[in-house]
Amino acid sequence: MEKTDVDRLRKLDREHMWYPWTPMAEWMARDQLVVERAEGCWLIDADGKRYLDGRSSMGMNLHGHGRSEIVEALVAQARKAGETTLYRVSHPAAVELAARLASMAPAGLQRVFFAESGSTAVETALKAAYAYWVVKGEPQRSTFVSMEGGYHGETLGTVSLRGTNGKQVDMIRKTYEPLLFPSLSFHQPHCYRCPVGQSSDSDCGLECTDSLENLLTREKGRIAAVIVEPRVQALAGVITAPEGHLAKVAEITRRHGVLLIVDEVLTGWARTGPTFSCEAEGVTPDLMTMGKALTGGYLPLSATLATEEIFDAFRESVFLSGSTYSGYALGAAVAMASLDLFEKEDVPARANALADVLTTALEPFRALTHVGDVRQLGLIAGVELVADRETRAPYPPQERVVDRICTLARDNGVLVNAVPGDVITMLPSPSMSPDDLRFLTGTLYTAIREVTEE
Repeated sequence: MEKTDVDRLRKLDREHMWYPWTPMAEWMARDQLVVERAEGCWLIDADGKRYLDGRSSMGMNLHGHGRSEIVEALVAQARKAGETTLYRVSHPAAVELAARLASMAPAGLQRVFFAESGSTAVETALKAAYAYWVVKGEPQRSTFVSMEGGYHGETLGTVSLRGTNGKQVDMIRKTYEPLLFPSLSFHQPHCYRCPVGQSSDSDCGLECTDSLENLLTREKGRIAAVIVEPRVQALAGVITAPEGHLAKVAEITRRHGVLLIVDEVLTGWARTGPTFSCEAEGVTPDLMTMGKALTGGYLPLSATLATEEIFDAFRESVFLSGSTYSGYALGAAVAMASLDLFEKEDVPARANALADVLTTALEPFRALTHVGDVRQLGLIAGVELVADRETRAPYPPQERVVDRICTLARDNGVLVNAVPGDVITMLPSPSMSPDDLRFLTGTLYTAIREVTEE
């Protein structure tokens, strides 16, 4: 791309664009990174500089950019039909995809309701859970329970699920509080900053789940469902749960007669090891959401899967939910092509092998003076920075340490994210090569050392 074209784009950007999660004054004050094209796990800007995408397009990039199999499936479907709607009309792509997802999901999840994004998939699950209880004659079950720090999307319904831990103010919920419905939360399994005061991982008896037990006992007959991110809360700071935590949560909800929703939007499609994270502990929820990598990141599409028991409640009535692009043909066709690659290339095996490389590559981080904790589950990893390792005190916000680290990493050809709590996150794609992964971690290691040891 010619320099004049880049300058023109940046001028138009400053005049018209409004970005998510971006301080706009700061963004407009500097030259923006303009990604013109991509190859595999690399993004290439308008000047030809290459950046390794260590966040896999927010967890969407499953097979790498430029996969001809997916592009050809998109073109083939577009030649047949674009969107024909699922409002009392069917089409082959959606039907085939629904059957395929039911065959791959944990046993018992047989019904598939399509949406466009992870947020809308979770919204669908919330509505289905509440409407289920209404049909059952228990409309008072209108309260939802989530884990502290949970992230389930950006709609008002999903933002309502953001639980606080009593120590850290959740700025999202605080901002929109007057618009949200009330919800309840229980302790997150944050071993590094244990909510129940255990001194080490070896002391863990999953006491953090006692708060869920107590909550469901106290609110008996009022809870519609408990919703969790299975085994890891990525955007809360890569909070990895001890083994058995998810199974314990599932057991508590069953015993109290409460529905369980498992949000696999980020954790699904082998990112944590198995195809779906809940499979690692033998958990089949009542409702399960998926999205992001469902299409390999090529088109927006999500789904909410339900058991036959949930679906049966609506056989003689209407589930009042849906949107224009629910299960649209182009998205469904691309998802089928992505699933073909998922099985043909054995993505779970590849992801597990790459996760072992990541584990080894992360080990040197633990010796850095200002790294408090390194957490990983599969291909989700987080490095928590602290001003003092002994006290685990965070850096003063005005020092903007993690922002400076991410900027330095970007200047050296690696894109990573930071989340609240001074945690730098990595979400490498399963399609990344081991050498690329080592470049990712090596570049980040150097950036952390340079910034924190100034």
